[in-house]
Amino acid sequence: MTATLELNNIARSFHQGEEVIQVLRSIDLKIAPGEIVALVGPSGAGKTTLLQIAGLLELPNGGTVMMNGRNCNDLTDGDRTNLRREFAGFVYQFHYLLQEFSALENVMLPSLIAGKTRAQAKARAQDLLERLGLGHRLHHRPMKLSGGEQQRVAIARAIANEPKILLADEPTGNLDMTTAETVFNEMVKLVRDTGLSALVATHNLDLAAKMDRSVRLIEGKLVSG
Repeated sequence: MTATLELNNIARSFHQGEEVIQVLRSIDLKIAPGEIVALVGPSGAGKTTLLQIAGLLELPNGGTVMMNGRNCNDLTDGDRTNLRREFAGFVYQFHYLLQEFSALENVMLPSLIAGKTRAQAKARAQDLLERLGLGHRLHHRPMKLSGGEQQRVAIARAIANEPKILLADEPTGNLDMTTAETVFNEMVKLVRDTGLSALVATHNLDLAAKMDRSVRLIEGKLVSG
């Protein structure tokens, strides 16, 4: 079975003056179709950098990124953008919703940009929001939604175009413990119901334990568990 996402020998470093800071070292990771993997590690360990490389937002200094068996290293910027748009959905710690649009309109936007009709985009957005328990909040703007509701809208928006993988960077990090667990459980259920793969960065070990497996970043290297 072809891995949804495969990272081979990924390295990433940054220059700080004359000093070279090695953030990622020889990272290998395979995520199977439908698999949900937790990426754990302390703040500053490189989780965000790894997610950005996995989602083609950032180039590694070495190694290869494979999406559904396709080597992404030699793609042009335009091809990377197109592949990223159809392949990956992103959720961040902050929701980044557009304040002038309703919840429904925020989730419709990716589909409209991808060329779907307004009716198709609306049907998909409404279905996702209803699955996340927001059927009664479709026409509310973000400022009228709670933090947990805003993050549910962001999750729905991330998978509106039916990507192959969800890449989530501390998706419940701004929420209180009870709300975080509720939103996280709903996100995992939706990912499983739609057959997506997912790589979810979190520092919450209780939430990580609910995923299929965990990998940990320690001093730039990835280890199991």
